[in-house]
Amino acid sequence: MTDQALLDKVLAFAPGKVAVEEYVNTYPALRVEADALHDLARFLKENEETDFDYLMCLSGVDWGANLGVVYHLRSTRHGHVLVLKTQTPERITPTIDTISDLWVGAEFHEREVYDMFGIRFTNHPDMRRIFMSDKWMGFPLRKDYQASNPLHLETEGAYEDEGIRKLASGKGKDETFIINFGPQHPSTHGVLRLVITLEGENVDQVQPHCGYIHRGIEKMCEHLTYQQIVHLTDRMDYLSAHINNEAVCLCVEKALQVEVPLRAQYIRTIMDELTRVASHLLFWTSFGMDLGATTCFFYSMRERDHILDIFEETCGARLVLSYVCPGGVMYDLHPNFQRRVKDFIREMRRRLPEYHRLLSGNVIFQGRSRNIGVLSHENAVSFGVTGPSGRASGWHCDVRKQDPYHVYSQVDFQEAIRTEGDVFARYMLRMDELETSLNIIEQLIDQIPSGDYAAKMKPVIRVPEGEYYQRVETARGDLGVWLVSQGDKFPYRLKFRSPGFSTLAALPHLCHGFKIADLIAISGSLDFVIPDIDR
Repeated sequence: MTDQALLDKVLAFAPGKVAVEEYVNTYPALRVEADALHDLARFLKENEETDFDYLMCLSGVDWGANLGVVYHLRSTRHGHVLVLKTQTPERITPTIDTISDLWVGAEFHEREVYDMFGIRFTNHPDMRRIFMSDKWMGFPLRKDYQASNPLHLETEGAYEDEGIRKLASGKGKDETFIINFGPQHPSTHGVLRLVITLEGENVDQVQPHCGYIHRGIEKMCEHLTYQQIVHLTDRMDYLSAHINNEAVCLCVEKALQVEVPLRAQYIRTIMDELTRVASHLLFWTSFGMDLGATTCFFYSMRERDHILDIFEETCGARLVLSYVCPGGVMYDLHPNFQRRVKDFIREMRRRLPEYHRLLSGNVIFQGRSRNIGVLSHENAVSFGVTGPSGRASGWHCDVRKQDPYHVYSQVDFQEAIRTEGDVFARYMLRMDELETSLNIIEQLIDQIPSGDYAAKMKPVIRVPEGEYYQRVETARGDLGVWLVSQGDKFPYRLKFRSPGFSTLAALPHLCHGFKIADLIAISGSLDFVIPDIDR
């Protein structure tokens, strides 16, 4: 179905309630009346010809006179992408119908919109803040927000939430036991708190509480130039820092229609895959340690350190690289780069069998990971669980294949897929991707063309008025950047669709009915990086 045929079909479904959006956009977009949104969303999801089963991104926005919500929908079967835009009737008590009954992952995203903009979603199952304190006054991403109080908290009354009240007695209303897991627990992989309802050792409910390191990056971006914004993004998922930098640069380059030199594209792609390998090595370390295999630390950190040495020699940094810039990369490659990368590939291939002997084939490890925390293909799509965790459930969701960028379309590689959907499948998927990344690097490392490593850019970048969306494949999945520009040197709105946030939404579903010890394995297999969730 062509874009025009798709638009015609939608217009015919809701005549008078839908209009084609003529604003500059990279995808076809429709303005929808708020009272028609839910019916139209249901039609788009359940109609076989449209089949928009993947809620790619859900964003709040302050348009000035009204508040709005923007939905990026994708059909995993047909490949269509459609943007729906709706507005609240007014700003005082803004409301919009929830779509969490259609895409279960929307529950977390709608809570974020409520937290940041104050839009209430009617019929939402859990309409409360998700990042900010329950005592926080105001909604930070509104344009009229004034933070007069440094903490901007209500001063009367001590902060106390439902989870803490239950913890005081250790019992819930139904006499089940309530425990607090985190936020200072090593197996949460960061400052994440889980309020867990137990029946004996079996997990009944899990309530994630995030926002402990919410930095307000999206708000900060509204007051920074595009070059400055790049340096904020590697603080989100610091293990995919280079790829995060790239997402913003690609979005800006798309808006400016800048052609990045081929040499820079090769460099970016190789650095992407080195970043992915380094991230998966740290996953192997931390996941093994979560389950008691402390020896893993000494193995993978040895190989990972070689990658960090290559990074440091090339751009002067080891973790948060800030090597990518709009138009290319900051510096050319170090003369030793190609030799050291090829040495690392040989070493990594020699070491991989050790990893499998130590952990993958261990009978205790398999007993704690097989048939645990099973995520079906349907639920992976509905929650928006992308990356290795989604592909372990049989979902072909690799952005490098779906929407190739740089030179990924010129590289011969197979998307790693497993179908079991359990903890072991998510673990093995990342081990498979280690091999895939090494294969990609091998194909590119001797083919880096000569030429410029960056296009000439103006010192002050002004993105043309419009809306732009860019996706990249980080080590944790689909990172989306939605940019709204009014032609200024600052973005009007910049939204990051982080893969970890959508994945966290699936954690309660995955843990239900399993032992509390299984929760450690399940959460570890999802490979959370908490700043990626909190932003």
